[in-house]
Amino acid sequence: MKMIGLIGGMSWESSAEYYRLLNQGVRGRLGPTASARCLLWSFDFAEIERLQHQGDWPALTELMIDAARRLEGAGAELLLICTNTMHLMADDVQAAVSVPLLHIVDPAAEQIKQAGFHRIGLLGTAFTMEQDFYTGRLAERHGLEVLVPDTDDRATVHRIIYDELIAGMVTPASREAYRGVIARLVARGAEAIVLGCTEIMLLVRPEDSAVPLFDTTTLHARAAVAQALD
Repeated sequence: MKMIGLIGGMSWESSAEYYRLLNQGVRGRLGPTASARCLLWSFDFAEIERLQHQGDWPALTELMIDAARRLEGAGAELLLICTNTMHLMADDVQAAVSVPLLHIVDPAAEQIKQAGFHRIGLLGTAFTMEQDFYTGRLAERHGLEVLVPDTDDRATVHRIIYDELIAGMVTPASREAYRGVIARLVARGAEAIVLGCTEIMLLVRPEDSAVPLFDTTTLHARAAVAQALD
């Protein structure tokens, strides 16, 4: 079993889900006493969030590269960035280390294509929904058509992530707001919805959508288990 290096703490709510999913996946493959070999570098998300909203992506890239190198030095053989937004610097992180980095977009995109979907709606932070590093990879590498919410809906999705979900707050009002955003994407032709923020899985459930949901956290962790064991 390969040692998995987790770049987490962004937020720790979703990092805890990664830890649970990785261990459940390994136990399912190897038996009831088996668990994942993993290392976790956990950031103080307050620092990360401040730099994100200041737009200081060069500083964030330096932090992510430092974390990746520390994990590689500690013995990690496979790296995961446990957040969608910080895949903005995934290429720079991969270039700085010699072990493979499993990109969060790819397992989700492969599952979407296998299910026969082409036009997808994307939910995530404003950075994920509005910048090309994520939608571009879905479109250019995987040939998927990506729909994002309109301006007001993007603001709502982003606000709930940063004001509530990263603090572990899950409210009926916010679930209803997300249901509305999803319904409007479906009305525009979305055949499936990508939960492109690792905290959204805490809020949105399959029954909240008229079309299938693809949770990037679960699919990322599942693919990591496969790579670690294969």
